[in-house]
Amino acid sequence: MKNILILQGNPNKNSLIAAAAQSYYQGALKNSEKVEIIHLVDLKFDPILRNGYKSTTPLEADLVDIQEKIKAADHLTLFYPTWWGTMPALMKGFIDRVFLPKFAFVYKENDRLPKKLLRGRSARVVTSMDAPWIWYKITGSPGFKAIKNSILGFSGFKPIKISTLYTTKNKSEEERKNWLAKINQYGQLDAR
Repeated sequence: MKNILILQGNPNKNSLIAAAAQSYYQGALKNSEKVEIIHLVDLKFDPILRNGYKSTTPLEADLVDIQEKIKAADHLTLFYPTWWGTMPALMKGFIDRVFLPKFAFVYKENDRLPKKLLRGRSARVVTSMDAPWIWYKITGSPGFKAIKNSILGFSGFKPIKISTLYTTKNKSEEERKNWLAKINQYGQLDAR
């Protein structure tokens, strides 16, 4: 039975992507008792890495707790809308503050590549966007590359799956329901 951690990064908890996170949660519960969903907007933390990596910024209690939950998880699922080609500021600020050196990765002396400290975990990213898939592909899928390669992959997550609902503003209520049902199935599968 996998330990599943779901992080929902849309500040609007009544959004389509928040509904998708809830659908995934319900699906995962069918195959695991260890499933938790956290809405990042409910956490108390400064999303700005104020000193960059020049000095350590003390972590707020909520972020210390989240780091422990990520370490305990077998599978991490991130939910957020794609805004301007990538994730909302809330999710990016969360990643900046949580996926830190000595937690997510560490450089060793004389090694060019970092040691990935979060190996042994899988991940799924679920996102929505108003843009059509062809436009996102033409622009190089910047958000997908960032989250998959430069954040989760850099930290050791493998495999990493991405699920997307495109052109959300043009979807019918029936199409949205079908997508939520599919996300529910992903939750069931990921929990096995």
